[in-house]
Amino acid sequence: MTLRPEKQSMKERILETADRLFYLRGIRAVGVDTIAAEVGISKRTLYNHFPSKDELIAAYLQGRFNKAPPSDKPPIEQILGTFDRLERGFASKGFRGCPFVNAVAELGSEDKSVKKIAIAFKESRRIWFRDLLLKLDVPDPEGLATQLTLLVDGSIAQDLVRDDPSMARAAKEAARVLLGNAGVGIVGRDGGNTAGAAKKRSSSRRTRRPPDV
Repeated sequence: MTLRPEKQSMKERILETADRLFYLRGIRAVGVDTIAAEVGISKRTLYNHFPSKDELIAAYLQGRFNKAPPSDKPPIEQILGTFDRLERGFASKGFRGCPFVNAVAELGSEDKSVKKIAIAFKESRRIWFRDLLLKLDVPDPEGLATQLTLLVDGSIAQDLVRDDPSMARAAKEAARVLLGNAGVGIVGRDGGNTAGAAKKRSSSRRTRRPPDV
């Protein structure tokens, strides 16, 4: 027996439509009239579910606030895999960058609620990097997590300007350098260990304790 998918609620239909239009056309460019017409309802019906456009914008951004899925892969694979996913995203049709950055850019920093959601999302991604780096026992997981986050955002900006998905690959190679400099052993594209020697030297220094005096 085949189960039929549950019918979307009106609120879900409104939010799905708002998500698509806000992301592809821009938040300022899309009014509630447009969203209501696209859904096939009156503006009054829309307001019954979302009393204001501000609440609809907040719901749109919250809906984009997805946590990274849990994975059994080694931390280094998860970190570098981020840039592989970015490259696929850049190559997909309709990619318009980070919805949180776009929202802050459109609405301005004076919109505290939007900025608060955007900061929370960016910080959650930075913490995700940091937690993986803690497992790798790097010297400064907080600082390195921030640098990796900057590589992510920088590659997104470069792709939008250049329309070149390979910007994610360039960011991935920069991440390899940062990780290697932090003493993380990484298998390079040629199969060799790009940071093995550095890691051994670092490990040797840590284990060679000076004599007590």
